[in-house]
Amino acid sequence: MRYLALVALALWAYWSWWDNRSVAHAPGVLAPANPSQKEIVEAEPLVHEGYELLPQADFSIRARVLSTENYFLGQEADLSRTDLALGWGSMSDSSILDLLRITQHSRFYFWGTEKLPISSKKITAHSANMHLIPATDEIAAAIGDVIEGDIVRFRGKLVDATNDDGWRWVTSLSRTDTGKDACELVFVEKFDVEKSP
Repeated sequence: MRYLALVALALWAYWSWWDNRSVAHAPGVLAPANPSQKEIVEAEPLVHEGYELLPQADFSIRARVLSTENYFLGQEADLSRTDLALGWGSMSDSSILDLLRITQHSRFYFWGTEKLPISSKKITAHSANMHLIPATDEIAAAIGDVIEGDIVRFRGKLVDATNDDGWRWVTSLSRTDTGKDACELVFVEKFDVEKSP
């Protein structure tokens, strides 16, 4: 019995380490460019996993992963299992991020600090929580392997999602909004994690 308890404890410790591992970076901006977005006019809807996705904009980004969270319940999780909190510009700089507490839950991203290292407007404009809808199983696997501190690059479409029951999930089209409907809903068509030097 004691042996089984030790094995269970070791497995729990390994899982906790694995789930909370991260990539460390020296101070400095790692992803300087803002996300790229171009409006799509009169787009044809896409059908994916039994949902209709209406493209709103072509979208691409290169950003630092601030946090990851997986979800398993609700219609949202049918489409998007993983949320990534992402930062670019000053929000990809370790000297800024080391002064912030970043968490995710309930499909939102939150930050806190005892003293602002930059303005709250700049934090909002240079970070976002993104719901990722992988276009393929291979992309889903790549997203699932992402850890905090990774530099990711992906492109696809910002979409609104609906189904036959009248359920609807809409994307943000702005990097400066907050609160409900402020997250980007991204149909991801290409996804890469940059190798650390």
